[in-house]
Amino acid sequence: MVQIKSPEQIAKMREAGLVVAAIHRATREAAVPGATTRDLDQVARKVLEEHGARSNFLGYGGFPATICTSVNEVVVHGIPDEKTVLADGDIISIDCGAIIDGWHGDAAYTAFVGSGHAPELVELSRVTEESMWAGIAAMKQGNRLVDISRAIETYIRRQPKPGGGKYGIVEDYGGHGIGTEMHMDPHLLNYVERRRGKGPKLVPGFCLAIEPMVSLGTPKTEVLEDDWTVITTDGTWSSHWEHSVALTEQGPLVLTAEDGGKAKLAEFGITTAPDPAA
Repeated sequence: MVQIKSPEQIAKMREAGLVVAAIHRATREAAVPGATTRDLDQVARKVLEEHGARSNFLGYGGFPATICTSVNEVVVHGIPDEKTVLADGDIISIDCGAIIDGWHGDAAYTAFVGSGHAPELVELSRVTEESMWAGIAAMKQGNRLVDISRAIETYIRRQPKPGGGKYGIVEDYGGHGIGTEMHMDPHLLNYVERRRGKGPKLVPGFCLAIEPMVSLGTPKTEVLEDDWTVITTDGTWSSHWEHSVALTEQGPLVLTAEDGGKAKLAEFGITTAPDPAA
C-alpha cells in the first residue's frame, strides 16, 4: 500500500528534509583530503543534534553509523570508519536522512574531494544528478511510477560517455516511498522493466525518494563481507544522487532541496508547490 500524505504531513516531512539539506552542506565542506569518513559521520551527528532531529540510518537493520559514505567504486551503503582517509581526486557519495516528529527525509549527493578530477568523473556525476532531476520532473499528476523510471533511464542512455561505451544503471538498488518510515512502497527502478508493469498512478500526497545510481561500467554490484558495503563488480567508480519529493495539488515539492527544487525544475518549465517552510 502506498502511504498518501496530507498537506500537514508533507509540511512535517519538509522540516526533516531541510535537516538533511543542512547535513549535506556541512559534510560537503568537510569532505576534504585528509578527512576520514568517520569525521564526516561526526559532522552529520552534530547537525542532527543542533536541529533536534534523529538519524534514520543509525541502527537501521543494524547499520552502525549516521550516514553512508561511499568512496569511488563503492556504490552505496559504505560504512564510515577511521581507516578510510579521503585523498585528492576521490569522489564520495554521501547518503543520509533525518526524522522529525516521526516523519522522514532522505537524500544523497556525490562530492569531489580536492581537485584535478578526470573529465569522465565530472560527467558521471553530472549525468547521474541530471537524470534524478529528469525523474523528479516526471513526478506529476496523471503519470505513473514507470514514467519516472523511464525519464531517468532515457536521460542516461542519451548521454555520450567519454571514451565510449555505456553508463551502467545499477540494477539491484533504486528509489522508494518515504513517510513514516524511510523505506516504503513502492520500489522505484531507475530503468524500465516491462514485467513490472506501469505501477501506481501518481496522485497528490505521493512521496518518493528518487535516487539513480550510475557507474562508469557495469550495472552489476556485490556486497562485501560487512553485509553493507556495495561495490561495482568490475571496480569502476560510481555516483549516487537522491532527493525526497512530495507531489501536491499545486505540483511537486523537493523536500530535501534548500529551495524546494524551484531553480532546477524551472528548467523543465515546472513551478514547484508553495513551500510550507518559507
